[in-house]
Amino acid sequence: MALAAVSLDDKYVLEKGCVYLTGTQALVRLPMMQRQRDVAAGLNTACFISGYRGSPLGGLDQALWSARRFVEKNSIHFQPAINEELGATAVWGSQQLNLFPGAKYDGVFAMWYAKGPGVDRSGDALKHGNAAGSSRYGGVLLLAGDDHTCKSSTLPHQSEYAFMDACIPVLNPSGVQEILDLGLYGWAMSRYSGCWIAFKTIAETVDSSASVDIGPGRIEIVAPDDFQMPPDGLNIRWPDQPLDQVYRLHKYKLYAALAFARVNRRDRIVIDSPRPRFGIVTTGKSYLDVRQALDDLGIDAAHAAEIGIRLYKVAMSWPLEREGIRRFAEGLEEILVVEEKRAVIENQFKEQLYNWRADVRPRVIGKFDENHHWILPSNGELTPARIARVIAERIARFYTSPRIAERLAFLEATERQLSNNIVPFYRTPYFCSGCPHNTSTKVPEGSRALAGIGCHYLAQFMDRSTATFTQMGGEGAPWIGQAPFTQTQHVFANLGDGTYTHSGILAIRAAVAAKVNITYKLLFNDAVAMTGGQPIDGGLTVPALTRQLAAEGVRRIAVVTDEPEKYPAGTEFAPGTKVRHRDDLDAIQRELREIPGVTAIVYDQTCAAEKRRRRKRGRFPDPAKRVFINDLVCEGCGDCSKTSNCVSVVPIETEFGRKREIDQSSCNKDYSCVEGFCPSFVTVHGGTLRKRSPGDLSETGLPALPDPPVPNLDEPYGILVTGVGGTGVVTIGALLGMAAHLEQKGCTVLDMTGLAQKGGAVYSHERIAEVPEQIHAVRLAAGKANLLLGCDLVVSASADALSKLQLGHSRAIVNNHETITGDFTRNPDLAFPAGEMQQSIAQATGTENAEFLDATRLATGLLGDSIASNLFMLGFAFQRGLVPLSSAAIERAITLNGVAVDFILQAFAWGRRLAVDRALVETRAAPATVP
Repeated sequence: MALAAVSLDDKYVLEKGCVYLTGTQALVRLPMMQRQRDVAAGLNTACFISGYRGSPLGGLDQALWSARRFVEKNSIHFQPAINEELGATAVWGSQQLNLFPGAKYDGVFAMWYAKGPGVDRSGDALKHGNAAGSSRYGGVLLLAGDDHTCKSSTLPHQSEYAFMDACIPVLNPSGVQEILDLGLYGWAMSRYSGCWIAFKTIAETVDSSASVDIGPGRIEIVAPDDFQMPPDGLNIRWPDQPLDQVYRLHKYKLYAALAFARVNRRDRIVIDSPRPRFGIVTTGKSYLDVRQALDDLGIDAAHAAEIGIRLYKVAMSWPLEREGIRRFAEGLEEILVVEEKRAVIENQFKEQLYNWRADVRPRVIGKFDENHHWILPSNGELTPARIARVIAERIARFYTSPRIAERLAFLEATERQLSNNIVPFYRTPYFCSGCPHNTSTKVPEGSRALAGIGCHYLAQFMDRSTATFTQMGGEGAPWIGQAPFTQTQHVFANLGDGTYTHSGILAIRAAVAAKVNITYKLLFNDAVAMTGGQPIDGGLTVPALTRQLAAEGVRRIAVVTDEPEKYPAGTEFAPGTKVRHRDDLDAIQRELREIPGVTAIVYDQTCAAEKRRRRKRGRFPDPAKRVFINDLVCEGCGDCSKTSNCVSVVPIETEFGRKREIDQSSCNKDYSCVEGFCPSFVTVHGGTLRKRSPGDLSETGLPALPDPPVPNLDEPYGILVTGVGGTGVVTIGALLGMAAHLEQKGCTVLDMTGLAQKGGAVYSHERIAEVPEQIHAVRLAAGKANLLLGCDLVVSASADALSKLQLGHSRAIVNNHETITGDFTRNPDLAFPAGEMQQSIAQATGTENAEFLDATRLATGLLGDSIASNLFMLGFAFQRGLVPLSSAAIERAITLNGVAVDFILQAFAWGRRLAVDRALVETRAAPATVP
């Protein structure tokens, strides 16, 4: 098959056809498309983007920076805010441009972004901005990143109600394609109605990838010709009185948005029936889940129409356009509303239908059925399996089939199996190797600490005498409410440098004003590690930070660092600031806890993950120093793990029992493990790790590797990739997605990470089909994984992974290397239940369909770095005939990616080679003998 001519720049430069991009990249392309539409309409506009990062929008700023040359070419100005409400206020200012002389553009359309809690804290700014309105050739799109299942948040959130309270219409895209389609529609609606427009984003849309149509003629937007617009319009103006703004909003602007929705028909009947009986209403992600549920029940569009099912897809979930509702509801006996979290659409449907005659008014159910039984709960996440059960039950009075009975029986059997088959051994997020928080979050005996927002939040789950947390920016403030009522005289509070800049400085100011005894530990790590290593907004330095703290009234300040020598005499610290080595942290903490009032420790050490990134790019010193453990001397006591809290100190089973070794592939050269003064440690200065010569990896003289027969694509093919955060699981998904795009197949990829980049579990869902229309939900439904590519045994044996497998249908290729979890740092005798986990997987697929190999050992032996193991696994699975793509497409995707191309190609090739000649690969991977 000839591969399509593709460039990585296509996602931003092509003007028609299909491009492959992530949801985040679609948000970057979106303002470019709006600018191009404006130019075609004869308008000279610009775009302003501001907001504050947070999952699932944690990588938007990095994507904008990466696309800088395309962004600037399209008159897009990106200014990240120090917090969400100030970003929203800046967006308000962009709409005021043409109220005053000097404007260089006809208007500025704006995009604001924030995680759900950022929507909450920005309520006042959003209300004021929406009341004031948008400009005629501007418009405002508000991206709200919601985390329905609390994967990477302190609480789950749903932003619709905050926007409803501010009278801001809400658009709810269902996938990457609709990010582009509804985004353009949102700006047009904002310009017409004068409203700011909310745009709901979740992980399933933003963290997914797909091939999408970017043709300029795809979206046709029209303005209503029957809406009674006031003579002075609905856009922002000055002067403008508050009561006039509220009158305009409630009398006209919301109804203008409804009229705009009515004529553009974004809410639409997707499946109709000549004899409709049962209606389903849904929006956003839930729409894809409903389509998947119907597919799982054997009900396609034609079959649904035949048996009387009508499906209504809502684009604007609030306020709901009523004429579309009425057209949909006519003739139905019952309507099921499927939406995540609290009811939004359901309540509006009931309100619209309330005055219908009882003999024609359909029953409306959603969160509860007519008997007030909870059928689609608001406290979690809806899945195709749950939705399928409800649909099957509701249509059972007029339709059933063997396929439905079979699917329901499978779901019940899966639940029974999982309840009995899960090994209670979990991979949870943990500090990275060499993380500063391994040391900085320790507290002296007799003290306790309060946790904060950031990676150091994880300290609560370790033996750190750290408990309770707050919202972002409230760190330490709970102590103000406790201190007067307890015999405890003092606490520590952890506060990250990003949070300090965002809003945390106010918490310190409040503690000073309250005169409580507290020591803030300002964890200065030189990067926002939680969301990918972005720089701290504003360029704060440690000396400047000490001066700010002193100006706020902090009584005593100490700087603790792993490199005190980088602060020579004369550095402009606040008067009285001490600079000490991190080895002295315990003594410094004991000293400061005895001082009345507010004190502070600035713990200065660069984020370990960021160090690693910078070293790869040659932008950070890479010491020619490595630490090893002589296992013949090691007594296996685990003191090195306890001292360093480092997950690169791993167990090694020997004939003399369990010992320790340093995983050189993951070690970030923090060296804190040496502080245990153990005689088994060996420090090598000036040496480097031995790598195999290119000749050892040469395939010269070896038989060519033929492409195996590929699986057919009569229906979408599902691949679930499981692994550990930071090891390249997401890379596999990106490569498979691009390879499918090169072959002009339909493909979606969903990366489920959450806190996983801190060493936790990662799941990547790939669905590949002949055409995009075959794919509905981006997440694999229960039993729908054709292949489990298990890059980590622990994650592969989890309930989330096993639920995607079906006996006799799914194949599993699993790396059975025993990669220890963070719990090992506290429990040196922790047993790794490898056999039990392998058995769980084999039981889920059938023994003959599960294959296990130590890919980490083999890939490290061949290529000198365990990071190669995941691509090695992909090569092995490919050669087994379990990936419905060609090797040419996968290799082209690797080349296009442009990162460590030769290394990754070698890993992929040697994985393939293992599938045909295990003895050869074992020989090549064997440790080199030292002369």
